[in-house]
Amino acid sequence: MTPTSLRLVAHGHTTALRRARFGGTDDGLDEGGLRAALAQARVESGRRGHLSVDDACLSSPAAAATQTAYAFGLRPTIDAALADCDYGDWTGRSFEEIAVEQPQALHEWLSTPDSAPHGGESVAAVRDRVGRWLDGQRARGQRIITVTHPLVIRVAIVHALDLPIATYRQVDVEPLAVVRLTSQGARWQLRLTAPRAG
Repeated sequence: MTPTSLRLVAHGHTTALRRARFGGTDDGLDEGGLRAALAQARVESGRRGHLSVDDACLSSPAAAATQTAYAFGLRPTIDAALADCDYGDWTGRSFEEIAVEQPQALHEWLSTPDSAPHGGESVAAVRDRVGRWLDGQRARGQRIITVTHPLVIRVAIVHALDLPIATYRQVDVEPLAVVRLTSQGARWQLRLTAPRAG
């Protein structure tokens, strides 16, 4: 069986991400985020197994994700399963605001992956959605690039490695990070590669 190679790319910086806002209003990359994405695209083009326009590219519906894909020279197809968490009433509001106005609800959300005090999705629900999507990709036998949100990548790693959902809090995914998973069809493996020697 031809292995499946899946690269999970976190979109670049947005104003909402820099200001620690929940979800935001689907703003696109900010100026620094676009510059960083274009610079990272140049770095990736020199790496072994680089991101290629010939690979299948799937993207979150968010503008920041599709703009990141285009900055990398990719042709994305929108996949709703890669959307960010639905933060319900907290969408577009800052972490700091919620900490002041709803400290107990924020504590509940941070400490209990099954809770959704904002009326949107819980982290566990995002993991279930992304996990079903991830399971469906294992046997595709091709190289796939996805451009999505840091939280989506965090829960994808937890699902792929069959870790307890609470461990998502111990996974940090920075903007433009690239995580590689590979599969022969039965399970996922996290693959870390060294940069090609110059």
